[in-house]
Amino acid sequence: MNNQSTANTVDILGIHFLNTTEKAFQNILHKRINDGTNTFVVTANPEIVMYAKSDPSYEKLIQTADYIIPDGIGIIIGAKMLKTPLHERVTGYDLFVHLLEWGNAHQKSAYFVGAQPAVIRKLRKVVEKDYPFLTIAGTHDGYFGDDRNIVHDINRTKPDMVFVATGYPKQEEFIDKNRSASDGLWIGIGGSFDVLTGTVKRAPKAWQRMHLEWLYRVVKEPSRIGRLMVLPKYLWQIIKQKFSKKN
Repeated sequence: MNNQSTANTVDILGIHFLNTTEKAFQNILHKRINDGTNTFVVTANPEIVMYAKSDPSYEKLIQTADYIIPDGIGIIIGAKMLKTPLHERVTGYDLFVHLLEWGNAHQKSAYFVGAQPAVIRKLRKVVEKDYPFLTIAGTHDGYFGDDRNIVHDINRTKPDMVFVATGYPKQEEFIDKNRSASDGLWIGIGGSFDVLTGTVKRAPKAWQRMHLEWLYRVVKEPSRIGRLMVLPKYLWQIIKQKFSKKN
């Protein structure tokens, strides 16, 4: 069940993004977690939007999410180009860290799925040290074929929050298939476990302020440059959407 009101969303290439502030969205999630409301959040950037355009089954799947939020400056730029601006970017990583802090303050529980085995082991140590009042319901690395044991564990522990960091489309497919296992928050957050554990360095604040995190990642990991090629294609599709609206 999608909880986004279309009056409160912005259409970017057929994907409906919630138009809200980071703070307001945090408050929405606090209430839903406290109420035990099953919630599926997609943190989407231009790559995810373009992948959805190329894969109708994935597009249909993410449209069933309760909320799709703009994680990526490209989404903000696209909305401005379409003259339907979004309030602000709501990044998956910042939301993840906030929910750990909030969960720690309110003695919630969380389950973590994703990343390499060494990273998920490190993540457990970091969370135990930095968020001692947050219950770790369980952890599992992102390298699994059969997910039945993980889902059984989630069903048994009933965590308030399930963080899935296996990258798209796998994380959204996992959530869509298994979210009935626990009435809490289910959110896909890409490489966030790597960043929280220091395995991958986040861009310095100055780069973040200039919205150049994507460029910092490419400088640090030149192998990612191929992924940038989606941006010109995305912007061209935005231009096409803009002119089709005019006509």
